[in-house]
Amino acid sequence: MIRVAVDALGGDRAPDEIVAGAAAAASTGIEPILFGLAGLDSHGLRLVETSQTIEMDAPPVEAVRAKPDSSLVRAIRAVADGEAEAVVSAGSTGATLAAALFGLRRLPGVLRPAIAVVIPARAGPTVLIDSGANADARPEHLLQFGHMGAVFAEEILGIADPEVRLLSIGEEDEKGNQLTLEAHELLRESDLRFGGNTESRRLLEGDTDVVVTDGFTGNVALKALEGTIKSLLDGIRGEIKSSARGRLGGLLIRPAARRVQRRLDPETYGGAYLLGLNGLVVIAHGSSSRVAIANAIRLAARGVEHRVVERLAERLPDRVVASARSTTPTAEK
Repeated sequence: MIRVAVDALGGDRAPDEIVAGAAAAASTGIEPILFGLAGLDSHGLRLVETSQTIEMDAPPVEAVRAKPDSSLVRAIRAVADGEAEAVVSAGSTGATLAAALFGLRRLPGVLRPAIAVVIPARAGPTVLIDSGANADARPEHLLQFGHMGAVFAEEILGIADPEVRLLSIGEEDEKGNQLTLEAHELLRESDLRFGGNTESRRLLEGDTDVVVTDGFTGNVALKALEGTIKSLLDGIRGEIKSSARGRLGGLLIRPAARRVQRRLDPETYGGAYLLGLNGLVVIAHGSSSRVAIANAIRLAARGVEHRVVERLAERLPDRVVASARSTTPTAEK
C-alpha cells in the first residue's frame, strides 16, 4: 500500500475537487491521506486535521514559516517523517517548493530541484525540465536538470538511453543567450546523449525525449502550449456547433477528435514531479479537477513504485555531485 499525502486545501477548486479526486484514486494499492481542516468531508478517507491554510497568492517563504500547521506543510512533513511515501498539492508552486526545501531538503549534491512535466507529444512523451521551480538558473543547474530528466525518462516513461536537447531560439549551436550557450557546452561535454538545441515549436512533435531549460523559460513555454491547445480545441468546438454542416462533420470526426483531446489534455498526467529532493513531491495545476487530482495521485504512486528519488540519488554522475556547491533556491511565487 502506497500512502500519498494530499494537500486538501491547496488549489483554486479545493477542497471539493481535491477530496473527490483523492477518493477516485483510492485503491487496493494506493491510500490517499487528506490533510485539511476539521469537519472536512473526507469521503471516507483518512483525514489529518490541520488548522491553517496557505493561500495561492501568499508570499511562499513567509507563508510556510508562519503557518507550520497548514495542510501543505503538514502533508510534506508526513513524507519527511515516513508517514507517507509521496505528497500531492495543487496549491502555490512557490509555497510547495519552499515547504519541500525546508521539510525534505535536497538530495546530496543537487544544486536546485526542478519541475519535470510530461508533454504528450505526437511521436511520444517528452519531459520538459525545468518548468517553473527556478526563474533564474546557471549553466551547471541546466546540466543537472539534463541528468535528472534523463533518469526520469528512463524510470517513469521507460525510454532507454533518452536523448536530451536544450531549449533555445534556434537549432544551431551558436543560437541563444549566454546561459544557453554555456549550458550547451556543458551538456555537449557530458556523458548524456545530447542532441543539441531544439525550438519551442517542436515541443509537441516529440523530436526528443528530454528538453532542458531554466524555470522561467520553461514555465512560459508550458503555459503558451496549454493556452494554445485550449484555444484551438475550443475554436474547433465552436465551429462544429455553428452550423448543421459543421455538426454533421463533427459526428464524423468525433472518434479521432476525442483521441487527440485525450492525448493533449494536461489532466492526463495530472501533475509534475519536483525532482532533486529527498522525498517525492507532485505538483498539480492550481485549477485541477477531480480527474487531474486522481491522476496526480496515481503519478505519485508510480514514482514511489519506480523509486524515482532513490534512482536519482544513485545515478547522478559522481563528477556532477562532487562539483555541486550549496546554494539557496529562490522559490517562485
